[in-house]
Amino acid sequence: MKGKFIVFEGIDGAGLTTQSTLLEKYLKSKGLNVLLTKEPTNSLIGGLIRAALKKEWKTSNDVLQLLFSADRAHHLNQEIIPALRDGKIVISDRYFLSTIAYGMVELEKEWLKSLNSKFPQPDIVIILDLPPKISIERIKSSRFGFELFEEEKRLEKIRNNFLELSKEYKNCFIIDASKSIEEVHRQVINLVEKIL
Repeated sequence: MKGKFIVFEGIDGAGLTTQSTLLEKYLKSKGLNVLLTKEPTNSLIGGLIRAALKKEWKTSNDVLQLLFSADRAHHLNQEIIPALRDGKIVISDRYFLSTIAYGMVELEKEWLKSLNSKFPQPDIVIILDLPPKISIERIKSSRFGFELFEEEKRLEKIRNNFLELSKEYKNCFIIDASKSIEEVHRQVINLVEKIL
């Protein structure tokens, strides 16, 4: 794989979509070939996941995490790996650390890790760290309803899971996402320029 693979992770409301979009714009302005993508994807499996997160249908957490992993395998084969082979910079809004961090609320960490063990490691993982109180405020102001995992105590556990996982996986960097959008973007660029 010749390209670079950059992943944004963190709890809901931390600004993953905002920062991945800003990074895409910045890298394109430098004349670089960039693919911005996200999980869950727009595939059939991704649609099932989104419907479960919106509580449109109910399933167990292990089934949900298996669906996330199946969606990821499809995503890698169809989009990410071909783009990296073409030398593109791939930015993904979420990847396998989300499955592990969110899944660990109810499931065994080792099972979740093994489920994702065959997937390629990103060149850089940027964890946008945010206190759940701020996350809930941001979600309230930006959309109508809350999704499956969006409850303060639960988000606190998930946040701690991300911080724990950042020590277990290489190339993980933590940025304080409670700062302004511009300040977070500056820090993201500083990290990304080191690997490019």
